[in-house]
Amino acid sequence: QVQLVESGGGLVQAGGSLRLSCAASGRTFSRYTMAWFRQAPGKERELEAAISWSGDSTYYADSVKGRFTISRDNTKNTVYLQMNNLKPEDTAVYYCASREGSFIRTIRETYDYWGQGTQVTVSS
Repeated sequence: QVQLVESGGGLVQAGGSLRLSCAASGRTFSRYTMAWFRQAPGKERELEAAISWSGDSTYYADSVKGRFTISRDNTKNTVYLQMNNLKPEDTAVYYCASREGSFIRTIRETYDYWGQGTQVTVSS
């Protein structure tokens, strides 16, 4: 079992920045691929960024590429999402998720554990 707790969400103006953190506990963090999904009202939960267990490989959705950066610190069992140049369309609940294994998968159903989510609101 893996427990994930997100933090760092909030209200920010367009063009601003936020850094989300996701602290993991339970099994060996370094054996898990980690990801950030987001879900806007009335929309499906979608993958925005993912990072392999070593940190060598990353994935970004086109909508956030060049603005968001995912990273992890295996010594702290934490994954981060640095979000820059935020836009109103980035407003959503952001979820941290994990899946055992070294390969990044883009399919939501392949992720086994989820955090409770943190709200990000970007005002125009």
